[in-house]
Amino acid sequence: MEPAIKYRLIHQDKYTGARTGEIITPHGTFPTPMFMPVGTQASVKSIAPEELDEMGAGIILANTYHLWLQPGEDLVEQAGGLHKFMNWDKGILTDSGGFQVFSLAKHRDIKEEGVTFKDPSSGRTMFLSPEKAIQVENALGPDIMMSFDECPPYFETYDYIKKSVERTSRWAERGLKAHQNPTNQGLFGIVQGAGFKALRQQSARDLVSMDFPGYSVGGLSVGESKEEMNRVLEFTTPLLPENKPRYLMGVGTADSLIDGVIRGIDMFDCVLPTRIARNGTCMTSHGRLVVKNSQYARDFNPLDDNCDCYVCRNYTRAYIRHLIHVNETFGIRLTSYHNLYFLIHLMEDMREAIKNDQVLEFREMVFEQYGFNEENARNF
Repeated sequence: MEPAIKYRLIHQDKYTGARTGEIITPHGTFPTPMFMPVGTQASVKSIAPEELDEMGAGIILANTYHLWLQPGEDLVEQAGGLHKFMNWDKGILTDSGGFQVFSLAKHRDIKEEGVTFKDPSSGRTMFLSPEKAIQVENALGPDIMMSFDECPPYFETYDYIKKSVERTSRWAERGLKAHQNPTNQGLFGIVQGAGFKALRQQSARDLVSMDFPGYSVGGLSVGESKEEMNRVLEFTTPLLPENKPRYLMGVGTADSLIDGVIRGIDMFDCVLPTRIARNGTCMTSHGRLVVKNSQYARDFNPLDDNCDCYVCRNYTRAYIRHLIHVNETFGIRLTSYHNLYFLIHLMEDMREAIKNDQVLEFREMVFEQYGFNEENARNF
């Protein structure tokens, strides 16, 4: 049986774990490394699908938990699946809902069968199991699906994380058995284990033995330092097959993307670029720029003089600041577009650096230019 998702390596950097390639999906091929915009409710906030295509997004993410609750997977399936429902003909990835259950929901009761929890928005008591998560994802119809995993706090005890890893492996196996459409939808396993090397090894070993078409590294970017995340990636990514995609979940700052690629990661997603855009914070080649601040009231320069996106070619800091201060939604559209373009094209530049075996030089240049060695510029 042909897998729904295939990875093709184009070039491996000579001096790091960075690699460039392409991932083939039922809805087209996209280059890697790639940053994926997040469309939680089947929409990337304030951005039209045509604009995502224009900025070079080859795949976007939608959220199973939220779409399960509203409008419901049955409605999306009746509409012809997510691609038709949201008018997007390129790749779509859905998470399993596990992260939201463990981070948003209240009064969780974790058992082998699954998780019972109270939905914070409606107050309803809900139940999500590996089988139910896969059934919802099958109905939503993405190209790439995630296994249902347990997402424990990063700084839990070794014994707690060990039990969690073992449960996640059992849930992954159950999800594989429940998967109804493997020729059109690729199901990824999620490696857990917090900061414990032995548990990451155990998790990876379990999942690789199940022969998923791709693998995610979960349980990071949840409060640990960037140095700690890099440490975990250094011993986790080499455990995963070289001929399959590797996805680092929930990471969206420029420095973390670059450091993740250096450690062998192919795919990233995060709500950060659009979330901070709604507060007037922009990612630029000189670091963090809060365009709503008073110093930009009469600044007629673009957001970033090194950016050629639609926003930077057509609008000034002063105008965008004005829009945000008078609560015009167009201002949020402009900052959101720019931030997404910034990360997507950072990965495009990274792909070129990999092809030329200049990854370390590229990192040094970016970190110096963007000011990532200054603590106040690192945190968007």
